[in-house]
Amino acid sequence: LCNCSSVGSAGCDRTTGQCLCLAGYTGLHCHSCAHGFFPEQGGQQCQPCSCSPAGATSDQCDHSGKCQCKVGVTDLKCDRCSEGYYRFNESTCEPCQCNNRSQTCDSSTGTCLDCQENTEGEHCELCKEGFYQSTHGCQHCPCSIVASTGTCHIQPGESIPRCDKCKPGYTGLNCNQCDKGYYNSDSICVRCKCNGNVDPALSPSVCRPDSGECIGCLYHTTGFHCELCQEGYSRDSEGTNCTRKEATLGLEPTEFTTSAPNTTKATSFSTAVLNSTLSPTTLQTVFPISSSDNSTSAFADVSWTQFNIIILTVIIIVVVLLMGFVGAVYMYREYQNRKLNAPFWTIELKEDNISFSSYHDSIPNADVSGLLEDDGNEVAPNGQLTLTTPMHNYKA
Repeated sequence: LCNCSSVGSAGCDRTTGQCLCLAGYTGLHCHSCAHGFFPEQGGQQCQPCSCSPAGATSDQCDHSGKCQCKVGVTDLKCDRCSEGYYRFNESTCEPCQCNNRSQTCDSSTGTCLDCQENTEGEHCELCKEGFYQSTHGCQHCPCSIVASTGTCHIQPGESIPRCDKCKPGYTGLNCNQCDKGYYNSDSICVRCKCNGNVDPALSPSVCRPDSGECIGCLYHTTGFHCELCQEGYSRDSEGTNCTRKEATLGLEPTEFTTSAPNTTKATSFSTAVLNSTLSPTTLQTVFPISSSDNSTSAFADVSWTQFNIIILTVIIIVVVLLMGFVGAVYMYREYQNRKLNAPFWTIELKEDNISFSSYHDSIPNADVSGLLEDDGNEVAPNGQLTLTTPMHNYKA
């Protein structure tokens, strides 16, 4: 008997006993799978390996049907590029070109996927928005999104990045400075508030960049924001412009006459003018003056502060003089009192005793010791003076 496989043979040679194997089978009895075939699991049939001629090293596969793939090729039949490779062709797969910033790319186009280190682009060759290319890779732009677009670039020949575009009110390489007409308020550039009383052409800064204080107030204005009128000026009826005050020194009109150039100005004032109270804001020149080049002003401007200083000085001088006068009167009276109240003693000699009395307003308890220069004299506790002699005793 030939004993050929019923699945893999089509009969046998009765002379030699060799079975006639079908395609994919081999062996004397056609029980084995031929080269390029593998046995089907759970059955006796042989299946072709079908390995890709471009991706497999041969047409042979193992018992599971997996082909031996070339480098960069994967899958069961070696017909797909493995991770990190793309463009499956007749020869092999090409490695992804991602500048070592990605391990994967599109298997057909080669576009890099999941770029790392803040990069983007088809081959991870560009920096993401908000980053710039440096020798250490893509670095974050020093540009705040509050002051700029957040993007930057490096000019040829420079090593420091420049912000692409600053927002209104900011300037500088990194948009970290306030532009003209703005000032820094808690790290934010705010427009200067000068009430339209400054001229940017005359004063480009308009206000101080650190505080916002207006510079060069015009139209007779002053103040931090040029919101006040200068000394001697006041708001008009509409409250918009500062106009010179029409100063009046009294109830009666003031007369002032001006002579020809190079002559002395003559002025006359009424009694009401001299007794009037000056304006609390300032003492100013309120008299019209000739516009001639050779004429001179009759009165100089005196500020209210200078006037107060003069008044205070006069008051101090008067107080000092009064204190000196009072002190002199007091000293004179003291001198007179001492002269009138000088102590005196009255001694009365009688036959058997000596009596004395004293008067002094400023010395109520006069010391009578030493009144008599006798060593034997004694002063009694009651104030009496005892005179002791060899023969008689006298009491006073």
